[in-house]
Amino acid sequence: MRVLVADKFEETGLEGLRSLGCEVYYEPKLEGEALGWRLRDTAAEVLVVRSTKVTAAEMDQGRNLSLVIRAGAGVNTIDLAAASARAISVSNCPGKNAVAVAELAWGLILALDRRIAEQTADLKAGLWNKAEYGRARGLAGRTLGIAGFGAIGREVAARGRAFDMEVVAWSPSLTAERAAEAEVVRVASLRELASRSDVVSVHLALTKETRGVLGGAFFDAMRPGALFVNTSRGETVNGAALKEAIATKGIRAGLDVYEREPSGGTGAFDDEVGRLPGVVGTHHVGASTEQAQNAIASEVVRIVAAFKASGEVPNAVNLCGRSPARWLLTVRHRDRVGVLAHVFGALREAGINVQGTENVVFDGAEAASARIQLDSEPTRSLLAKVAEGCRDILSITLNPL
Repeated sequence: MRVLVADKFEETGLEGLRSLGCEVYYEPKLEGEALGWRLRDTAAEVLVVRSTKVTAAEMDQGRNLSLVIRAGAGVNTIDLAAASARAISVSNCPGKNAVAVAELAWGLILALDRRIAEQTADLKAGLWNKAEYGRARGLAGRTLGIAGFGAIGREVAARGRAFDMEVVAWSPSLTAERAAEAEVVRVASLRELASRSDVVSVHLALTKETRGVLGGAFFDAMRPGALFVNTSRGETVNGAALKEAIATKGIRAGLDVYEREPSGGTGAFDDEVGRLPGVVGTHHVGASTEQAQNAIASEVVRIVAAFKASGEVPNAVNLCGRSPARWLLTVRHRDRVGVLAHVFGALREAGINVQGTENVVFDGAEAASARIQLDSEPTRSLLAKVAEGCRDILSITLNPL
């Protein structure tokens, strides 16, 4: 199996892929047309990326491409619709960077509360100003609000409790039962989260629904002087609304992500929010610890191993959530060449599409049972034709799904 790794990737992961017997091409600076050309030239079946964008154009060049793995959480850099239309599986590594991102979120929270960046800058400039910086509010007894309660949100919450903070959380999928298990208070909306929190930490995946969701209404509801931390995706925040809140409400922000970021590891940074007073920033490095990257590399190897061995894709994100199949055709048959070809041929002639199939072989490999999911109902005459047309078919049954 040929694997093209088109982003920076841990050596432990490269060694793991080679140990599976994969032919590995490690070219960590590929993007755009160059990526498409290398997919074509290497005939790679698997593509591994981190921040590199993968669009329909690159997929069309990779005629053998069957699997794209995002070596990280989220898949917002990959065109899922294009991949699905080309039967290319997309997978990622959820939760493997959760501790690393949570640690950075807490670094930003503490830096904001104790004004660590400003204090350091003054010291380096030769200025001693204990009178100004000796007035931190402190965190114990205050309320931490977490927007998005996946693996990272849960890690942030656990650390919040260690700081003796009350933790409230909102997520579309957060149930009262899960909130109770995590020892957090579930709130009904992002606006309620903002109004109840002294510190807000954002851990939302970027989707159509979350793009710009933290806008004017959200920041209007935040408490004056509250802390706002975003280590998820810059595009979840309306930048103009955040700047207004910083200017008019004294909101202090800790940001690891921005609406406009350089595409590579270095470059000019022109998102003005990062230069505003009261903002502490880092360089989109939330997941960039050795521990996290080794864990992600190990997960990529696990995904490729499963795909190579069985064709199954762990963590696949673009499979059909609900099959359009409406009928289940079960064919018990002798395990002989051509039986299923006969069944599928008859279905094709009738214009019936197969939405899924599983063929289970019994001990001794003399007989098997095929479970075939169909999008429409075959007629009784068609079923009779299928059964009578092959002596190796033992029985056929049809049931609605």
